[in-house]
Amino acid sequence: MLILAATPIGNLSDASKRLEKTLTEATFIAAEDTRELKHLCRGLGITLTAKLFSLHEHNERDRIEELVEIAKNATVVLVSDAGMPTISDPGFLLVKACAEAGVEVQIVPGPSAVVSALAVSGLPTDRFSFEGFLPRKSGERVRMFESLITEKRTMVFFEAPHRILESLRDARKVFGADRLASVSRELTKKFEETKRGSLQELAEWAEKVPKGEMVLVVSGAGADQLDYVQLGLKALLLAESGMGLKQASAELADKFNASKSAIYQHALQAKA
Repeated sequence: MLILAATPIGNLSDASKRLEKTLTEATFIAAEDTRELKHLCRGLGITLTAKLFSLHEHNERDRIEELVEIAKNATVVLVSDAGMPTISDPGFLLVKACAEAGVEVQIVPGPSAVVSALAVSGLPTDRFSFEGFLPRKSGERVRMFESLITEKRTMVFFEAPHRILESLRDARKVFGADRLASVSRELTKKFEETKRGSLQELAEWAEKVPKGEMVLVVSGAGADQLDYVQLGLKALLLAESGMGLKQASAELADKFNASKSAIYQHALQAKA
C-alpha cells in the first residue's frame, strides 16, 4: 500500500492526529527531503523508526521500481516538505506506477495552500483551476497567461517572493490592470497576510518586495472581458482581405486595447 500523507504548510499545530500516528507507525517513508521530515517529526515529538528514502524531482524515476516493489507487500508513506504530495511536488509518477501495478493508494488529508488561498481570496470558489508554479522567465509567464486569457474559472498560481512583482506586472499586461486578484503569503504562519484588489493595486503593493511563499489567485474572464476567440476570427477575416495576419492582429489589439500575441495565437488556432 502507498499512503499519501499531507504535512503542515507552515503551522505545526495543523498536523492531524492521524498524520502523527501514520508517521510514528510507518515502516517505510519516502520524503521529498528527509531532513525536512526529521525536522517536522522533532517538532511533533515523534520518534521515527521507519527506513527513509529520498524522493524528489531529480530521482523519482530511479526510485519508482524499488518503492513499488516494497508497496506490494508493505506500506510506504509518501510525504513532501509541505502540503499534499504530488500537488506541485514529487509523487505523481510513483502514484501512477502503483496504480498500474495494482497497489492500493490511500490518503491522509491535510492543509492545502491552493484551497486555503482560494478560500480567503474573496473571488469565486465554485469553479477554479490550479496552474502550479509560474515560469521563471517573463516571456514564458506571459505566454502562460495568454493561454488562460479566456479562462472563466478562478485561477491559482504558486510564485516565489522575489518574482511576485514581475509576475503581477506580466499578469496585468495580459489580463488588464482592472482584473481582480489576491496574493496570500505566509499562509498559516504568524505573519499570514492576504492582499486583495486589482492587478494594478497588487503590483503597486508588491513593490516593497513582500516576503514568504506566495499564492496568486486571479479572477476568471467575466462577461465584460474581451472575447479572444472572436478577435481571432476577426483577424482571420482581415487577413483574407490581403492584410498579413500579424498586422491584422496588431490593428485589432490597438482598437480593442487587447493583447496582440493572444489575438494572433487564437487566429492560428481557428485557422488550423
